[in-house]
Amino acid sequence: MYDAVIIGAGVVGCAVARELSRYRLKTVVLEKGEDVCCGTSKANSAIVHAGFDAEPGTWKAKMNVIGSKKMEKLSKELDFPYKRNGSLVLCFDEKDLHKLDDLKQKGIENGVEGLEIITGEKIWEMEPNLSKNVKAMLYAPTGAIICPFKLTIALAENANVNGVEFAFDIEVKDIQKTENGYEIETTKGCYETKCIVNAAGVYADVFHNMVSEEKLSITPRRGEYCLMDKKAGSFVSHTIFQLPIAMGKGVLITPTVHGNLLAGPTAENIEDKEGINTTGEGIAKLSQMAKLSAENIPLNMVITSFAGLRAAEKGGDFVLGEVFDAPGFFDAAGIQSPGLSSAPAIGEYLADSIAEKLKAEKKEDFNPRRKDIPCVAEMPKEELKALIAENPLYGNVICRCETVTEGEIVNAIRRPLGAKSLDGVKRRTRAGMGRCQSGFCAPKVMEILERELQKSPLEITKAGGVSTLLVGKIKEEFV
Repeated sequence: MYDAVIIGAGVVGCAVARELSRYRLKTVVLEKGEDVCCGTSKANSAIVHAGFDAEPGTWKAKMNVIGSKKMEKLSKELDFPYKRNGSLVLCFDEKDLHKLDDLKQKGIENGVEGLEIITGEKIWEMEPNLSKNVKAMLYAPTGAIICPFKLTIALAENANVNGVEFAFDIEVKDIQKTENGYEIETTKGCYETKCIVNAAGVYADVFHNMVSEEKLSITPRRGEYCLMDKKAGSFVSHTIFQLPIAMGKGVLITPTVHGNLLAGPTAENIEDKEGINTTGEGIAKLSQMAKLSAENIPLNMVITSFAGLRAAEKGGDFVLGEVFDAPGFFDAAGIQSPGLSSAPAIGEYLADSIAEKLKAEKKEDFNPRRKDIPCVAEMPKEELKALIAENPLYGNVICRCETVTEGEIVNAIRRPLGAKSLDGVKRRTRAGMGRCQSGFCAPKVMEILERELQKSPLEITKAGGVSTLLVGKIKEEFV
């Protein structure tokens, strides 16, 4: 019998797990993927939104602003990249200037600090590459950028170190109410629990509807992105938005915390909850929309494209809290933008609600801190020399594009909830995220995974499941 079962190991599920680990509760996270951060949390804009866009009084508005204010302190506690670079919202038509004023007033009402409308030559002093068609822009200095992989992994590791269990490659098939709470049927047996946290992304409506008569309906909204080489990383310094539309905040252009340039997302409602493929039409639309903000955006330097799915609930807002006709079942549903920004606040809100319901006591020995893998590419020379002297594996470069060493990869595999696949290593170390997109380093990373996990090369996968990379040994098959 668990006190709490969390369905989904994305950023929200891991944020709840980390906050629940402050209490004397028996908690487990169930994830159908092979790792944390396998869904929407790995394919988004990596933005900490300031909070001016959401309608005042909504969950989105409240959680966004609280989460944004928590993020910098959290980045220091859990050692993940965070940079407050500020954001800009562009207006291209004088007839729409009132919309910038409306956004500013929303932001003020939501508690966003420092909002300012910029006009005239100051526009291009702040961002020289912006289109000359820009008439004015809203400046939000509290906007920031982070690494969504590192945030999610940091939350999960800290939760795990503080006692939360994680179960991967396990899919929830059914949920039944019981006298003491719930019985969860999975592909690997049944779990009994007093409380459930439904943080299942685009599948959150499926699980909610198993226990409640008041149904949810979530539509997957596909967003396609283009990631450009680090040579393009200084093209803009702020996160550049366009005035919001009904389907979202539009196509943005932003630097990343790792020095790349990112453009996206598009917004297309689809039926397939696994539809993360990119399309020619989507990339063409993205290119067209991005050029409205900056005509000379270097799309010739794209190194990869990808797509993510936003969980768009028909009500338009986050669905949070205990379900009225399912006591002990807590929703974190409809978590689309600004879900990443809101995750720390959502985690605290739901964990505190569960702790109050179960009358849980806080731990005296909770450890709020976690140290990330040393990053050789950013390390001062003297510090790097000392690290290599202590462990020579940190002197053996495996990924040339991102300067990732064998020491970093071994660390990623051996640490709590360690990497088990190429993508698991990539999200923790950036090996394979560079210009050649793992063309050079993949075989070497596979060899390290084979050695550390004591597996056959035929068992090593790109992303778990059936994504094996090798089908056999040539000499055994053909000689």
